[in-house]
Amino acid sequence: MGVLQAAELEAMIEEATVDAYNDDEQVTGLFTMLEEYLALPFTTAVVGVEVSVDGIDLTPDGRIVALCSRGGMRQTIGVLELPLPSPAPEGAEWIEAYRHWAG
Repeated sequence: MGVLQAAELEAMIEEATVDAYNDDEQVTGLFTMLEEYLALPFTTAVVGVEVSVDGIDLTPDGRIVALCSRGGMRQTIGVLELPLPSPAPEGAEWIEAYRHWAG
């Protein structure tokens, strides 16, 4: 995945939020696109430790989080803070769009 231009990200955000009237609905639209297009699971490094990103979730307070695991341990990490591996998984451009939207 190459780095997308702002116009491309804004077009993706527009697609995801076309029927959304407020921030909560826009986050839900972006979450739906991530759920549909992000290839899971994938492996990435969080603070130098390799973890498996097994899923994503929308928290009650409106944050999109990655469901990470290592061994028997599980932890959620905000998608905005999640480092992506190189090459990034298919659909990771939706994480880029969410980050652009979140500013």
